[in-house]
Amino acid sequence: MDTAIWDQLVTLHGMVNQRLAKEMQRRHGIGLSEYQALCRLANADDGELRMQELAELIGLNQSSVSRLVARLESAGLTRRDLCPKDRRGVYTVITEEGRALQRKAAPTYQETLTMALDEASADARVTEFAAKLRA
Repeated sequence: MDTAIWDQLVTLHGMVNQRLAKEMQRRHGIGLSEYQALCRLANADDGELRMQELAELIGLNQSSVSRLVARLESAGLTRRDLCPKDRRGVYTVITEEGRALQRKAAPTYQETLTMALDEASADARVTEFAAKLRA
């Protein structure tokens, strides 16, 4: 395994995520994890996912995703639902307000991602890896 490439990936990921998180908070009042959760829910069948599935899709542990979903629920962006076949299964479901915020924030995400990758292309620590992503 080439650890130099892995190190570039980790560094680039941190740089881009930091920039995305700052802009999502500044422009839309939500964190990056909240936005990513709304995206996954907006693209899911019926706009719902099991809590464990959402945790895996956005890279959070069960405890963190529970807190995240609680914040989204408090803001009216999602709601919880029980699985009709298995009452132990809990789903989180995106609301119309959540869909509207996700659609409104999507251009900011794309614009910021493009700018962050452009800037990273000039950073000697990640130039090679960033160029491969841009190709």
